Amino acid sequence: MQALTNRSMVVVNKKMTWMERIYLPAIIGGLMITIRHLFKKKVTIQYPEQERPRSAVYRGWHVLKRDEQGRENCTACGLCAVACPAEAITMTAAERKPGEEHLYREEKYASVYEINMLRCIFCGLCEEACPKEAIFLTDRIVPSGMLRENFIFGKDKLVEGVEPDNRIDVSKRARAHRTY
Repeated sequence: MQALTNRSMVVVNKKMTWMERIYLPAIIGGLMITIRHLFKKKVTIQYPEQERPRSAVYRGWHVLKRDEQGRENCTACGLCAVACPAEAITMTAAERKPGEEHLYREEKYASVYEINMLRCIFCGLCEEACPKEAIFLTDRIVPSGMLRENFIFGKDKLVEGVEPDNRIDVSKRARAHRTY
């Protein structure tokens, strides 16, 4: 078999000195690095009391938006679930009944809408895929917990409040206009 290149590598089997064989210089060098770090400024922050600044494009807790009349924007089209690479979104569509016009914008709505936050990778593809601008990722941090069941967010945790005081501002993330 012929070599791919003309270059040849010279390998030198240099004998280690006695000091190198006992690894004392390497151990002392490692200790010096550790001692230097003891006197540097700490980078740890006390989280609940202090919050580090986040980027303007930070993607956190999801929210299902309502329109001006307080009706849910989601029409259960399923595009967000299809666009999700982690398959974290599941929904069940239902038909709007007479008398529920004040609750849902369209004839079809999501009776069950769940996001498995343990699977979610916060990529933002769900908000990009939504034709009704119903789902957005906010700048809120998803709380930690110990039980897996607490990380399946249903409509009770995702839909914003009806009152204007309970609305979540997503104007930084919302698109100014859409072209279809």
